[in-house]
Amino acid sequence: MEKKKYYVNLGTQEISQMVYGNNNDFTIYATGEEVFLLREKFNDIHDADMRSYVRSHIPFTPYHNDPQNDDYDTGMTEVIQMIYQLGDEKTKKDINEMGILEK
Repeated sequence: MEKKKYYVNLGTQEISQMVYGNNNDFTIYATGEEVFLLREKFNDIHDADMRSYVRSHIPFTPYHNDPQNDDYDTGMTEVIQMIYQLGDEKTKKDINEMGILEK
């Protein structure tokens, strides 16, 4: 399957073939299936974020004992790893400079 160029914004969880506004935090080259998998990972992060929001209104549950936050963190790490794997040289350089995959 042919890989196409996509622009990814982590904050908005946008994946687009066109540059619009500030949607080009990272540039990746991916097949349709890889984009689908990345979208699924973004959806999982969104779901974890919503569960965490609901949990935040329960004051007696401490943050460190919150699996929703762990799910969110794990999802972000998986997304960034996938972006790194699919990314162009600038994307890989930027992620390396951030130091977020060094753990």
